[in-house]
Amino acid sequence: MSKRLNRIGIVIDGSYYGHDTGPGHPESAERLKAVQHGLDSIGDIIRIGAREASRDELLLVHTPEYVDKILNMNVTQIEMLDPDTPVSPGTREAALKAVGGVLEAVDHVVRGEIDRVFCAVRPPGHHAESDRAMGFCIFNNVAVGAAYSLGKTGIQRAAIVDWDLHHGNGTQNVFYDSNKVMYISLHQFPYYPGSGSSFETGEGDGRGFTINIPMPPGSGAEDYRDAFEVTVIPALDDFKPDLLFISAGFDAHRSDPLGNINLTSEYYGEMTSLLRDLAGKHCRGRIISVLEGGYNPQALKESVTAHLRELAG
Repeated sequence: MSKRLNRIGIVIDGSYYGHDTGPGHPESAERLKAVQHGLDSIGDIIRIGAREASRDELLLVHTPEYVDKILNMNVTQIEMLDPDTPVSPGTREAALKAVGGVLEAVDHVVRGEIDRVFCAVRPPGHHAESDRAMGFCIFNNVAVGAAYSLGKTGIQRAAIVDWDLHHGNGTQNVFYDSNKVMYISLHQFPYYPGSGSSFETGEGDGRGFTINIPMPPGSGAEDYRDAFEVTVIPALDDFKPDLLFISAGFDAHRSDPLGNINLTSEYYGEMTSLLRDLAGKHCRGRIISVLEGGYNPQALKESVTAHLRELAG
C-alpha cells in the first residue's frame, strides 16, 4: 500500500443506510452504494469510525429547541419534517453519526494522524438551518464540523467551499456574521432554495467572508474554471485558512436529474486538485470533504472516484 494512499481517510457507517426516505426519493441509500463502488476502485483507504455527536456539539450550530426535537423523535414510520425531508426509525442515529463522523474526521486531521478525509455521510447537511430541517438535511454536518474545529490546536480560521448544485443556505446563515469561517458557494442560480445571490456577502464582522458565485443554468467546466481562477483561489489565498472543508455535492454533474449544470465526473477531480494545492499552501494539506448531493448513481460513483483520486494525490 502506498504511503500516499495512507494520507486519505474515509468515514462511512452502516447507520447511514438506516435513514429511510421512502420509495422514489432522490436522497436514498442507493447513493451510498454508488459511493462504496467508487471507494472500491481506489484501493486501501484508512477507515475512520463514526460516533454520535453530542447535544453540546450540535448546539455549536443548532438551537436547543431544534436539537431536542430531533433527539426526542419517536418515529415508527416515515414522516416528513418539511416537504422534502423525511425521517424514519433509523434517522436519529444516522443524523447523529453523520455529524459525529465529520467530528471524528476533524479530530484525526487536527491530531496529524491523516491529511485528508472524505466523509460519505447521509443525511446531507448544508440546507439545514439552525432551527429547522430543510432540503433533505437534518443537521448541518459541515457547519458543525467547522465550528467544532475552531480553537483547536492550530485552527483559527476555517474555509468551506461548497460546489453542490444548490446553494448551502444553512451553512451561509450559520457563519454570516463571522470572520473566522469563509464560506464560498458555486451553485445554479436562480434555483432552490432561492438564496445565494452575489449580493449576499456577510454582515458585521463577517462582511466579505461569504462569497456566492451564482452559475446560470447550462454552465459548464469553463465557467467553473473562470470562477476558480478569478474568485475562489484568490479569496482563499487572501484568507489563508488553517483547515479547508468541502461541501462535496456531485449534483452539478451533467447527468444529474435535479439540475441543469454540465460538469463532468473528471472535472470534479480538477476542482479537487486545485483545492488540494491550495490546502498545501495554507492548511498543511488538511482537507475534510463532506458528501452533500448527487442523485445519479453512476455519475456519483464516477465523480467520487475522481474526487478521491485527487484527494489521495
